[in-house]
Amino acid sequence: MFRVVLAVVFAGLSLSSTRACADAIYVGLVEQSSIVISNVPHSDDFILLVSEPQDQVAVPSRGQASSLAHTDSALPLPLLERAKLYVPLVEDAARESRLDARLLHAVIAAESAYNPLARSPKGAVGIMQLLPATAQRFGVADSWDARQNISGGARYLADLLKLFNNDTGLALAAYNAGEGAVLRYSGRIPPFRETQAYVPRVLALYRRFQSAAL
Repeated sequence: MFRVVLAVVFAGLSLSSTRACADAIYVGLVEQSSIVISNVPHSDDFILLVSEPQDQVAVPSRGQASSLAHTDSALPLPLLERAKLYVPLVEDAARESRLDARLLHAVIAAESAYNPLARSPKGAVGIMQLLPATAQRFGVADSWDARQNISGGARYLADLLKLFNNDTGLALAAYNAGEGAVLRYSGRIPPFRETQAYVPRVLALYRRFQSAAL
C-alpha cells in the first residue's frame, strides 16, 4: 500500500535528475497520512530514495520557487548573480554558526530569492524571513539589515539542527513551520502542504548550490 501511495505522490511532483550529494534521502509514510522526507530513516519502513552516487530527484516548486527551476542541475543565472552579492555575509554567518554555507544559501534562495526587503503575509521579513519573535530571540535588532538577518537566521537554523540531531529535513521543516509543530508531530515533518513542499525544495536548491560557482 505504501508503494502505491508513494507512486501517487511522485506522480504529482515535477521530477528531474540532479547530481547526487553526500547525504542519502529517505521517504516514508507515517500513520497512513504523513509523508516524511528526511536524510535520516525514522523506521525500517522508510525507503532509500537516493544516495551517492545515484542520481537524485528534483522536487516540486511552488510560487516564487518556480522561477528557480532553471535547469535540472544549474541555478538560474539571475539568482546566482544575486547570491554572489551575499557570499561574504553568508560565509561569515555560516562560519559563526558552524553551518554549511551552501545550505544557508539554499534557505535564503527558497525564503526570499535574496530580496532583503521581502515581507510575508505572516509578518516574516528580510532576506531569511525572520518573524519578530525569532529576531528577538536571536538578538536581531534590525531584521531589514541583511547582515543581522542572515546571522540570526543562521543561528536559528543551527539551533534547529542541534534540536533535531542534525536531521536536515526536520530542521528545515522547523524553520518553515516552527519547531513546536515538528515536535507536536513526534519529530516528523508536519503534514502541512507548504512545509511538505518546502523541505524537498530547499534540499534540491542545496544540491544545486553544491555545484555552483560562487
